[in-house]
Amino acid sequence: MEKFVNLKGVAAPFNFINIDTDKIIPKQFLKTIKRTGLGKHLFDEMRFNDDGSEKEDFILNKEPYRSSNIIVAGDNFGCGSSREHAPWALSDFGIKCIISTSFADIFYNNSFKNGLLPIKVTADQREALMADAKDKENPELEIDLPSQEIRRPNGSVIKFEIDPFRKKCLLEGLDDIGITMEKSEEIQSFESKMSSERPWL
Repeated sequence: MEKFVNLKGVAAPFNFINIDTDKIIPKQFLKTIKRTGLGKHLFDEMRFNDDGSEKEDFILNKEPYRSSNIIVAGDNFGCGSSREHAPWALSDFGIKCIISTSFADIFYNNSFKNGLLPIKVTADQREALMADAKDKENPELEIDLPSQEIRRPNGSVIKFEIDPFRKKCLLEGLDDIGITMEKSEEIQSFESKMSSERPWL
């Protein structure tokens, strides 16, 4: 998993509430178990018309938001069915951080496991960041994970909380497999001990 330390980029104002995982990546695109290739289908029903053409009024189809790597979202982002394809699609599109007042629990947990940083802020903080993102002349935010800070274009800073273990995993680029491999010596020692003490297993 790619390390997440500092991120600076265009923030898209995504002022919708209750964006569920079927909106993020519709069910017809869940036929793959690969983490790549889903970005082109991100928010498919919101981004595209039935003939495949882009919907001109959708935020990610506009400049400068086509290159967004941060989303400032409405309440309860990632609700609905449990599908790890949702953070896969966001990451494959280029989104690395989502800022909201609240997230669905399963989506929130899946995001960390896939190198995507979900940040919880207050309603007032979200509105300030939403206003920043709507400023097409300078919609950039900076995320400093070590300092747990969101740096706004006007120079002010918003602090955020994050579980220390999840922070460590993002900083070091550790997914579940990576965490397990950190214990490879202990695992090998245990396996060797079991082989000598219980050779019939």
